[in-house]
Amino acid sequence: MDFQAGILRDGNPMESLEKQLICPICLEMFSKPVVILPCQHNLCRKCANDVFQAANPYWQSRGSVISGGRFRCPSCRHEVLLDRHGVYGLQRNLLVENIIDIYKQECSSRPLKKGEHPMCKEHEDERINIYCITCEVPTCSMCKVFGAHKDCEVAPLQTVFQGQKTELNNCISMLVAGNDRIQTIISQLEDSCQSTEENSEAAKRELCARFDTLAALLEEKKSELLQRITREQHHKTGFVQGLIHQYKEQLEKSSRLVETAVQAMEETGGAVFLMNAKQLIKTIVEASKGGRLEKIEQGYENMDAFSVSLEHLAEAVRTLDFDS
Repeated sequence: MDFQAGILRDGNPMESLEKQLICPICLEMFSKPVVILPCQHNLCRKCANDVFQAANPYWQSRGSVISGGRFRCPSCRHEVLLDRHGVYGLQRNLLVENIIDIYKQECSSRPLKKGEHPMCKEHEDERINIYCITCEVPTCSMCKVFGAHKDCEVAPLQTVFQGQKTELNNCISMLVAGNDRIQTIISQLEDSCQSTEENSEAAKRELCARFDTLAALLEEKKSELLQRITREQHHKTGFVQGLIHQYKEQLEKSSRLVETAVQAMEETGGAVFLMNAKQLIKTIVEASKGGRLEKIEQGYENMDAFSVSLEHLAEAVRTLDFDS
């Protein structure tokens, strides 16, 4: 803000200075705290917050999921970008605030124009120029000498004015400092909340990765054991199928011998029957003696040897918990 240029253009420096200290939103003198925009224009923080809220209706609070927003400077239309702290993230213009304090102190020390100074209700021609400390009210000299405050303790009005104004200013500073501390705590809590969410997501990803690794290991082990069962299955079924084939061949040979023997029994001629009967009997006897094939033991088909106990693993999974 170019205060000197504005003051030089006007014959009354104080009036020109007051014009420079007017907020373009509320058209009143800047109220503390004053925030400075990136374009170097100034606004009351409350006015800046009102403009920001109007431009960002869904931005409810600094704890919402929306991280920031934007609005345009009412003086130059420059776009102002804000972070998740909103208007509270803007820098305060302490220079303007100090100038406002000096201006108000200067105005308070100047005599009021005629008609501007408050007059006593009891003595209409007397200005209120003293302060009754006993009753804690402003009054006039006539009230002290002849009126209701003649027995009270009084003090110069300007002295009490400056003292109470200083006290009020200290209270305002205390509130502003308290608000700044609260804002700092809020920012810390917001950062803690965000860090908690980020750390939780990282812990979830790590946990899922560990369980996925364990699941892959179990799947690999299951595949290995299934292959062993399959190999044993093929071995046993191959052996049994070989025996079936041998027994079928023997049955076929035996059936042909029976058929030959039945045909021989139908022969009525003794000479012809005797010519073939002896050799046929010998062949049948040899076939019955030498046709003993291998057999399988009882329970050969049993696969109980491939049973796996997982109870201890299930119990370990049930008791699985985070490290202390």
